[in-house]
Amino acid sequence: MKIGKHDIDISNEEKTLFPDAGISKGDMIGYYSKISGVMLRHIEDRPITMHRYPDGIEGEGFYQKDASDYFPDWIRTATVKKQGGQLDHVVCNDIATLIYIANQGCITPHVWLSKVDSLLVPDRLIFDLDPPDGGFGKVGKAAERLRKMLADELNLLPFVMTTGSKGLHVVVPVKPENDFDTVRDFAKGIAEILSSRFPGELTTEIRKDKRNGRLYLDIARNAYAQTAVAPYSIRAIPGAPVATPLDWDELSTTGINSQKYNVGNMFRRMAQKDDPWANISKHARSLNAPIEKLKEMRDD
Repeated sequence: MKIGKHDIDISNEEKTLFPDAGISKGDMIGYYSKISGVMLRHIEDRPITMHRYPDGIEGEGFYQKDASDYFPDWIRTATVKKQGGQLDHVVCNDIATLIYIANQGCITPHVWLSKVDSLLVPDRLIFDLDPPDGGFGKVGKAAERLRKMLADELNLLPFVMTTGSKGLHVVVPVKPENDFDTVRDFAKGIAEILSSRFPGELTTEIRKDKRNGRLYLDIARNAYAQTAVAPYSIRAIPGAPVATPLDWDELSTTGINSQKYNVGNMFRRMAQKDDPWANISKHARSLNAPIEKLKEMRDD
């Protein structure tokens, strides 16, 4: 396949990756090629962790952080320090790189919450909401409670996305001014206040056996080197569901759930609705004032 200046040798296009849906590797590559114009703005300049399934979702999957030695020189990488060494993460800023990693069996790219030019300073804050009992209603309600607090009390602009798995991500674009510890502490404070306001619905209890059916406000992704599923990524789940940015009012629509959108219906959606996250980065706000406001709220 010729993409710009690069020739990519697509292999095993007919290999079935999703047996239940009859989706082949070629179909997956076709999806990523078609969605790239929308997806790339959400993943560019961020280190990627690749969730690879070379033999399809019924085979063995694995996460790969380091770019393989055989990756071509034109694949951009970012050197990231880790304990005892370093890793060279792929950075996907163009369609050729997206198609190349898809050809490697990368079904789902996961991205950092910071960019390569400021790895220690995130520009995204994420709350990960999964249903405690498999039902989606509690997730939507918790997301709305988060939205109201973030927007009305802290003057931040949150966005929402299905993860394509079980729940939702509530994502706040922020100016890259504070380190991960500061951002995570801020998120923790929000979670603690919200769970104290709605103790029968929400919890910050890490142990599942102590949650008693309440939804866990998970803020753990707000840490250095942690990742989140990239918007418009396919998940390695039967039916090939897609992590899909939503407008907030879609949470109240009939039949909404984390796997409503998939490879088979995503482009019908895109034909009717623009990307709800198209301008997310333009809405980044400083956390400095919200951090001070949160301190006041916790002292009350």
